[in-house]
Amino acid sequence: MKIGIVGGTGDIGEGMAMRLAPHFDVLVGSREKEKAEISCQQGNETLKKRGHECYLSAASNQKAIDDAEIVILAIPFRHLAGTLETLHGFDDKIVVSPINPMEKREFFVFVPPPEGSAALLVKKILPERARVCSAFNTIAANKWKALDEELVYSVPVCSDDAAAKQQVMKVINTISKLQAFDAGPLAVSAMVESLTPLLLNIARYNRMRDVGIQFR
Repeated sequence: MKIGIVGGTGDIGEGMAMRLAPHFDVLVGSREKEKAEISCQQGNETLKKRGHECYLSAASNQKAIDDAEIVILAIPFRHLAGTLETLHGFDDKIVVSPINPMEKREFFVFVPPPEGSAALLVKKILPERARVCSAFNTIAANKWKALDEELVYSVPVCSDDAAAKQQVMKVINTISKLQAFDAGPLAVSAMVESLTPLLLNIARYNRMRDVGIQFR
């Protein structure tokens, strides 16, 4: 299976790519091909030193979409609409949104778009045949690159496409010690996205780091 990461050279994208590459073919997408090539070279070297036989491939964001079966949107919310409007080819693709619309004010605040969540905005912008899911929303960005640490978190997954949801959950369950949970339809994504500013506030006010969630 090929997984394409739009915005794959950002902190979340690079970490996701290295976590996924031992199990899947990963296309690291970027607006700047040279930046993607550097990221892949460094990622491949890091993984090889850790004994993993895998290969990260550099691509434009568009090629990452064209050649992949699952597309992960590792882009900030403020760039979401502008980025998606420049891309195409999402028909019949599973599209995963880990995006959280929030702002840092006196404390972190959930600021959803009129659609209700970033994932619902993605669904509105993309073609009807795009199979949109939300996942990975509550994992701290820096944890993806901390390869010496296990990711022991629960991951809620939302989608209106049951088959796409199950496929994304299978992918999640291959990464470190992540455990995927069916959180319901895409409308529930607003509840999940709002957890991230809550987790950041808990971490801030209790002097904690990298707070996550677990369901038991």
